[in-house]
Amino acid sequence: MMANSALQLPIIDLSCSDRISTAQSIRQACMEYGFFYLINHGVEEELLKRVFEESRKFFVLPSEEKMKVVLKDHRGYTPLYAEKLDPSSISKGDSKESFYVGPLEDVKNQWPPAAELGVADQQMYGASAHSDYGMITLLAAEDVGGLQICREKFEQNQVWEDVHHVNGAFIVNIADMMERWTNCLFRSTFHRVLPTGRERYSAAFFLDGNPDCMVECLKSCCSESRPPRYPPIRIGDHLQQRFRITYG
Repeated sequence: MMANSALQLPIIDLSCSDRISTAQSIRQACMEYGFFYLINHGVEEELLKRVFEESRKFFVLPSEEKMKVVLKDHRGYTPLYAEKLDPSSISKGDSKESFYVGPLEDVKNQWPPAAELGVADQQMYGASAHSDYGMITLLAAEDVGGLQICREKFEQNQVWEDVHHVNGAFIVNIADMMERWTNCLFRSTFHRVLPTGRERYSAAFFLDGNPDCMVECLKSCCSESRPPRYPPIRIGDHLQQRFRITYG
């Protein structure tokens, strides 16, 4: 694998009054990169600040406290090395902790108890090479490096490019279901997070779709010369397959 210089991803401004131009810019970004920055998205900076503050309060808790809300039905806490996003990796797992919640009304959600701040854990966090499972991912992250993408995921000599922080922007990326729907017109791009020696907090919104929805190639994305590359599949079945691989 080769590391390259920092990547200049497209920046999509949702405050632009020209909706047609904005839509065309998003389409081009999805075809060329599968990633882009989203600015003027309407989510208040104060809310994002609170999200990261509450994240720190939880992740500095002792392990036995966090394990009280360990992952069940894909909701709750996953400890270090519990996930391995790249199943071909020889490591015992990714050096990151996560906490998953669904919609607020979802009865499967688990919520951590209120707690005082403790001593920060200096363990570095990372995520091995993977593409996301669902349709679209929106990522809010602090100004700590480590995120890289690989635009040619099937190449033997993969080139990894750094994705830098843009103040106030979400990082948006296309996931597997959207790639299947568009017959690979939109890219579900490989990405990873390398350790930097600093704690890295991020909050991701995964738009996965209805579990009963059948994903099959859109008619506008296939032809006789470009037949569908993937068979139809229910979103729920696809997600379950990926979860089984990730969690062993």
